[in-house]
Amino acid sequence: MPIENKYDEKQIQNRLLELARRSYEQNTYSFTGFLGLTEQSIFWKMERELAYAGYELEGGNPNCDRKMIRFGRKEELGYEEEFPIVCIKITPLIQKFSDQFSHRDFLGAIMNLGIDRSKIGDIFLSENEGYVYCLNNIADYIVENLDRVKHTHIQCKKQKDFLRFNKDEGKTLEIIVTSDRIDVVVSGIYHISRSESLSYFEKGIVYVNGRLCTSNAKCLQEGDVVNVRGKGKFCYGGITHMTRKDKCRISVQIYR
Repeated sequence: MPIENKYDEKQIQNRLLELARRSYEQNTYSFTGFLGLTEQSIFWKMERELAYAGYELEGGNPNCDRKMIRFGRKEELGYEEEFPIVCIKITPLIQKFSDQFSHRDFLGAIMNLGIDRSKIGDIFLSENEGYVYCLNNIADYIVENLDRVKHTHIQCKKQKDFLRFNKDEGKTLEIIVTSDRIDVVVSGIYHISRSESLSYFEKGIVYVNGRLCTSNAKCLQEGDVVNVRGKGKFCYGGITHMTRKDKCRISVQIYR
């Protein structure tokens, strides 16, 4: 959920503290719902305060942005409990008569069932089919009740194995920038001015590896995943070489 004010942030902080304490004191695992990047950023700011309980983040597959947090350590609890995540495949009953779907279409249809956003993770599209990650306690309800997306009748089926979505691995390209500073790279990738790039950091909509990035002067490291809300996501591949004019040719993988 969006963090509209300090009260919302305090609620999330208290919830994280409660789940960590419950796991530690009751010797059991505890789970959050799916958290967006803003909520994850709050967790990372509290990481030292919560580390005593042990934690792990998981979204269903490596490309997921929305993730759950599991508090608890296998070494201390003596067992491991899997994340309660299920993947549902949504398919048009008759593909040739189907509407063309977007992420918003699938999410809207699911939310219209009265399901809380925290129960839904990432949604991937592949060949006009949707793959929805959700909590296992809501999966059967979705399968039984979701029968239409836009004007198209659909069918839902729980997947036995999580998919890696190779088709969503992004497009790799090389661009030339003056440095590996994050504001310079964002400006180069999205073809915007430096001043507009700077405004993204002021608005608090840039995340690096799931953490809010407030410093536009941060130098990116190879493998960093950058999310710019409203623009997209890319993985920084590093500097491939320097040009004759001492500029950086960098490799990036841009996701849809």
